[in-house]
Amino acid sequence: MFGVYITHPQVRIDPSVPVPRWGLSEIGAARAEQAARCEWAAELKRILSSDETKALETAAILAQASGCDVEVLEHSGENDRSATGFLVPEEFEKAANWFFAHPQESFHGWERAIDAQQRIVSAVSSVLDKHDPLQPIAFVGHGGVGTLLKCHLAGRPIARSQDQPAGGGNLFAFSLADRSLACDWTAMEFWQGWQQ
Repeated sequence: MFGVYITHPQVRIDPSVPVPRWGLSEIGAARAEQAARCEWAAELKRILSSDETKALETAAILAQASGCDVEVLEHSGENDRSATGFLVPEEFEKAANWFFAHPQESFHGWERAIDAQQRIVSAVSSVLDKHDPLQPIAFVGHGGVGTLLKCHLAGRPIARSQDQPAGGGNLFAFSLADRSLACDWTAMEFWQGWQQ
């Protein structure tokens, strides 16, 4: 059976609002609603989300399809970038490139990639260790830590080349039997579901 890690889709960028409190844009919400109409979404038995607004909104939309309650998963938030505050997109992309290229170092006070990876792997593993592997499960979160989790599951080094396509709203699937990566990043509204 499958697990999926889903990243929130497009958000309303507002430099006056702390990044963790940004919500979904109209486009992002529409994409989440389209994904919720997919067969795989109705199969989910558990949905866990970080406590950041954009992830919770995505999870809530997906939960309508399956009737699951959304559980908040502690320690599953995006890599801590509060030291630099809001960065315009061009500067953010440069910073993200550096973050992935130097996982053992901190970009101007950001949480190190290696530490963020250990945190998200530990959070997800703590759930999966007690979860029935016959029950489909979704984790809803963020692109940075999602990429770090994907690298771990695939046995690959941390690298920006493993990151999701721009815009968010992507997922990767993994087998609950052995936690091996089953599919690479795919737009959540276009994923065809678990292929056994």
